[in-house]
Amino acid sequence: MVEGAELLSVALASGAAVESVYIAPDGRSNPVVAEVAARSFESGARIFDLAPGVIERVADTVTPQPVLAVIGFVPASIEDVAASSMVLVCADVRDPGNAGTVIRTADASGVDAVVCCDGTVDPTNPKTVRASAGSVFHTPIVMGGDVIEVVQDLHQRGFTTVGTVVRGGADYTTFDWRDRVAIVLGNEASGLSDAVIEVLDACVSIPMAGQAESLNVSVSAAVLCFEALRQRRTEGDGQRRSTIAGMDSSPADPSDEKGGPRQ
Repeated sequence: MVEGAELLSVALASGAAVESVYIAPDGRSNPVVAEVAARSFESGARIFDLAPGVIERVADTVTPQPVLAVIGFVPASIEDVAASSMVLVCADVRDPGNAGTVIRTADASGVDAVVCCDGTVDPTNPKTVRASAGSVFHTPIVMGGDVIEVVQDLHQRGFTTVGTVVRGGADYTTFDWRDRVAIVLGNEASGLSDAVIEVLDACVSIPMAGQAESLNVSVSAAVLCFEALRQRRTEGDGQRRSTIAGMDSSPADPSDEKGGPRQ
């Protein structure tokens, strides 16, 4: 279930199947709601005008927006993301806001997919959907699976599995994020279990200057994902510079050697 015209618009733009739309009595007077409702109807969705007070009873927020929608969701599988270059694995991430922000961060930083292992909040939780700002509709999401089995599966598929730990791991800036990597994020309070850490290929830490015990899991995800993006962009820039340099060092036109004009 999604709430609000903006999220519904993102769902439509992503090609998600909008099954039904529910509009509060004053919703039709809002041009944005009217426009997205019309688009939903054209896509095959059923439209329902609600009686006064109904949307307040069924919405997930204290002050609901004037439109709700039910969207079809088809999770990806491990096989679907096997050829990815980077995935995020959520191990027991229970807060829906954190999970949604992790999905949004993955989308923004170019991560190919998010795996929500057993114990992690349902990615279709309305709060998770809102926190993802619509990224849940165009980021492949794999649901379920024991985290240790998932980590081992990804390792066998050629991913370097990397866990996040508060201290004792390699400095995240010195880690090479340019290869195929699966970043494993732990529980908000307890982090990754020892059993999970034992099956990982590596662990990284984010150095902290203050007295905070740790970072929020979604903040940690953002720091690591954008460091990976920075390294990959830098590598791409280096390759482009090498290509340009190679072009510049190509043999000169014979006319140059004779003093002729360079075309």
